[in-house]
Amino acid sequence: MDKEMKLSLHLAELRKRLILILVVLTVTMVGGIMISSGILNYLRTLEPANEISWNVFSPWDSLRLYLQIALIFSVGISMPIILFQLWAFVRPGLSVEERGAAFRYIPLATLLFLSGLLFAYFVVFQSAFHFAGELNNRMDLSETYGAAQYFSFMFNILLPVSLIFELPPLLMFLTKLRILEPDLLRKFRRHAYFGLVVVSTFIAPPDFISNIFIAVPLIILYELSVLLSVHIRRKQIERDHAFN
Repeated sequence: MDKEMKLSLHLAELRKRLILILVVLTVTMVGGIMISSGILNYLRTLEPANEISWNVFSPWDSLRLYLQIALIFSVGISMPIILFQLWAFVRPGLSVEERGAAFRYIPLATLLFLSGLLFAYFVVFQSAFHFAGELNNRMDLSETYGAAQYFSFMFNILLPVSLIFELPPLLMFLTKLRILEPDLLRKFRRHAYFGLVVVSTFIAPPDFISNIFIAVPLIILYELSVLLSVHIRRKQIERDHAFN
């Protein structure tokens, strides 16, 4: 009976946190829609958007653009609040040290998300776009870009890559909680590589080049996560020996 009550309390708490996250996402998305026009005009001044002519192929393309821009804006602005709500949900089950460690990861995770957003746009997206343009030129194809299709291609890269940049703080946090061992990350490195390549095929636009451009940063982030996990575990062992 006590277990059922505890489970119901946990589910109620989880529902409350999820509702708060949805409210924040909704409010920020409304704000994003209001400033989407300004963001769109700014994006049009950046490469490669300033080098091409935009077209619309459907009456709904403009609305689709506004919603896509608002979604990216909403997730970016809401990320610290989302991470805080997740921290608040798991906080009761953590020790005092673990609570402090988890809370300190929130700024790092937010910074990495923004860094991933910049990396995704200026490196992954632009490389994929220019490579596709070179192929079009070699095949003597006339490039006519739909605005909605252009931004869908871009956003399908930006958001997944930005979320992938959350991998290091996640693995660091799990290591800090002693849930994850660095040796396990090393042991299953090949399996992880294969899994990351598979994940890249799901989150990337449906073409081989984009999959490669996303898979490579994924693997680099994984290796960075392994190094950080090793560092944290080494510090834990030194601390344990000091107390003993």
